[in-house]
Amino acid sequence: MLPNKNPLITVYVTNYNYGRFIGDCIESLLHQTCQDFEVIIIDDGSTDNSKEIIESYRHVEKISIIYQQNKGLNITNNIAMRAAQGKYIMRLDADDFLEPNALELMSAKLEQDDKLGLVFPDYYYVDRDGNRIGEEKRHNFDENVSLYDQPAHGACTMIRLEYLRKLGGYNESFTCQDGYDLWIKFITHYPVSNIRFPLFSYRQHGNNLTSNELRILSTRQKIKDLHIETFGVQLPTTIAIIPLRRTVIAGIDWLLFPTNENDTVLSNLLRTVAESKKVEKIVVTTSDVELIQYCRQFETIFSNLLVVERPSAFEELHETLSKTIHLVLNQPEIIDLIPKAILTIAADFPFLTTEIIDDAINTLSIFQADSLLSVRPDNRMYYQHTGHGMQPLLDQYKFTKLEREALFSGMGGIVAATVDSFKKSDRMVAGKVGHIVVDQKAALGVFSPFDLEIFKSLQNTIKHGV
Repeated sequence: MLPNKNPLITVYVTNYNYGRFIGDCIESLLHQTCQDFEVIIIDDGSTDNSKEIIESYRHVEKISIIYQQNKGLNITNNIAMRAAQGKYIMRLDADDFLEPNALELMSAKLEQDDKLGLVFPDYYYVDRDGNRIGEEKRHNFDENVSLYDQPAHGACTMIRLEYLRKLGGYNESFTCQDGYDLWIKFITHYPVSNIRFPLFSYRQHGNNLTSNELRILSTRQKIKDLHIETFGVQLPTTIAIIPLRRTVIAGIDWLLFPTNENDTVLSNLLRTVAESKKVEKIVVTTSDVELIQYCRQFETIFSNLLVVERPSAFEELHETLSKTIHLVLNQPEIIDLIPKAILTIAADFPFLTTEIIDDAINTLSIFQADSLLSVRPDNRMYYQHTGHGMQPLLDQYKFTKLEREALFSGMGGIVAATVDSFKKSDRMVAGKVGHIVVDQKAALGVFSPFDLEIFKSLQNTIKHGV
């Protein structure tokens, strides 16, 4: 039995070999301005000096201790949920620590509104020694946010325990991204809010779970797939448009560049899109006669492939894709299909995967966006020449590196939009613009001889399984 009955808040501390940091974490809890809480420390089979430090707090009445062996994050989350006595519950990772008023401010926000499902704060990034190196700042969810495709951090988000239990807790089939799974469930069923002030410090030291980007992005894709299946989200009838223009790089015909004995860059792309079960029709469009003939040989292989010739004027560099998209939408086969969403795919990104394509369609639907981009986070400074010299864009010079908000670069070659949004604005990117983050390899676009050499090198690595 837990010593502190019916506290307002349950905080559970998850630990695995963070003996160096867990003392600071626990101390930050014990010195909170709000003392109406219990602490459950869950050690997941640490082999360092964690147990020695944890045991030194056993005498503290607020603290209960659970030792277990390598159960993983989401099983641990559910163990904490079942053991919790509080009205609200929050996870705190053992390598992070709270600001003194964190519990007070977050619980007060939840107390003000019985319908509110969860609340989360901004936070600091700190190095191994606790020195601040950055700050995560979010927009005001009560006033300025209408698109919810940027989730709260999994840790230090305070959740109404009753609602968490109603939603079935955490999905134990996922070994990471517990916060993302929970976020999608909550925004679908309950209001969420935030506090625009940093209330905890997130330590970056190279051993964080979040350092494995491919694992994170893959898990997020699976979470969204499961959400679509579980909650019966209706996916829009989607057409994928692949506009082609003959491109020669270093004397090489890029689209027809062989990737192995039987395939080319273009045939690989067609196969990648055809393997998506969420794309109803693939439309390749170009004015190039040779490319048209090449693509038409695949119409018998991929039954949902349609090749449409477009005027060469539509391929001029100053032209947007709007005329091409209208041309495609007016094809009899497409009219009969009554598509609800459009996906344009650039052939310059040879490492695009079917999973990314599916993720774009899922994301557009789950977050009810009007359009969507594939992106990479980018916090570099950007400048333009004004005639008087180089000037930073977006007034970034007003902010220190610690305060600067992240930017995103459009990469990966995916743009999606609802048909209604496109017809209303005559643009693919309009209205509420969502996003998916692509991995670094998928973000590689081949536009120059240097890019081509990188592509060849990566291809060679893949072939030899290095």
